[in-house]
Amino acid sequence: MALEVFSRREVKYLIPFETYEAIAREIAAHMRFDRFGRDGKYNIVSLYFDSEDGRIYSETRNKLRFRQKLRLRVYDDADLTSTAFLEVKQKYNNVVNKRRTGLPLHAAYDYIYGGGDVVEAATNPQIFREADHFRGLYNLTPQVVVSYDRQAFHGIREDDLRVTFDYNLRCRSDDLNIENGPHGTHFIDPGLVVMEVKMSSSIPLWLTEILSAHGLRKEGVSKFCTSIDVETKGIEYAVNEKRTG
Repeated sequence: MALEVFSRREVKYLIPFETYEAIAREIAAHMRFDRFGRDGKYNIVSLYFDSEDGRIYSETRNKLRFRQKLRLRVYDDADLTSTAFLEVKQKYNNVVNKRRTGLPLHAAYDYIYGGGDVVEAATNPQIFREADHFRGLYNLTPQVVVSYDRQAFHGIREDDLRVTFDYNLRCRSDDLNIENGPHGTHFIDPGLVVMEVKMSSSIPLWLTEILSAHGLRKEGVSKFCTSIDVETKGIEYAVNEKRTG
């Protein structure tokens, strides 16, 4: 059964694709592929919500000490019968808490667009009610779809360590059906990869040394905010290779 509650620190880096390939090779002695996908690779498509006045966007862009998002997510090839995950992601003082519940995608759509009472279809009714309360409090509606390919690794000795590489990041607002898969406008240069180090404790020394050897620096990149920038401002790439120099 998929985990429904997460609490961890997340550190992001924006790196060239060739650096991702090098780091993926170097961490192989300490990490294993994620058990999902092939060689830890799979696709993610998420529907993000916001209020009409962009309150979620503003809180995230302004980096409020406490901020949160609501999204509906599917993995790989999905249809209306596939399991979707309704997620509330909260961040407070650099600690990320994520609470999610699974339900059939058709039930999620019935809830979002038809106001259906689908709580009994959720794998965790309590988390569903929390997400519903958040949605009602902010008057959230679907705004943008974000998709990307991911390769994920888990620590062999550090059980709480996870490293992910996200690339081919695209967004769209003209088709909010996530079962239609990954398509849209690239909102980050295709030559770049968002790397995230996720852990509940400190980064192990061996990984710190690898990051240092590649000269990496923390680079906060919000997929949600950047996709909104592209969709509303018509920017070709909101994040491009110049920012990595």
